[in-house]
Amino acid sequence: MDYLWAFIVGGLLCVIAELLICYTKLTAARILVAYVVAGVVLTAIGLYGPLVEWAGCGATTPLTGFGYALAEGVKKAVAERGIFGALTGGLTATSGGIAAALAFAFAAALVFKGKPK
Repeated sequence: MDYLWAFIVGGLLCVIAELLICYTKLTAARILVAYVVAGVVLTAIGLYGPLVEWAGCGATTPLTGFGYALAEGVKKAVAERGIFGALTGGLTATSGGIAAALAFAFAAALVFKGKPK
């Protein structure tokens, strides 16, 4: 049942993004940023944490989950190091994802040839 809820929640987040791409004039980049910001804001007001506990990877894998990880990292670092933790906590919490994105982007750039628009 956990897998089903993860699939439904993750799929619903993707459907919302697809609808925004198809039916609004928002660019994909703006939607991506909006999802990350939404994850941070929903975490800050206490709504995203319960969703993560209930849906698991369905809530942490999409970009809203990246915002959640940023906010949780900042919250933890501020509790440990005070206000200076706000500067490093988000990057510390998401460093694995950022490093993976850079490594895969580099590998893709080596394998595929880009075409100018």
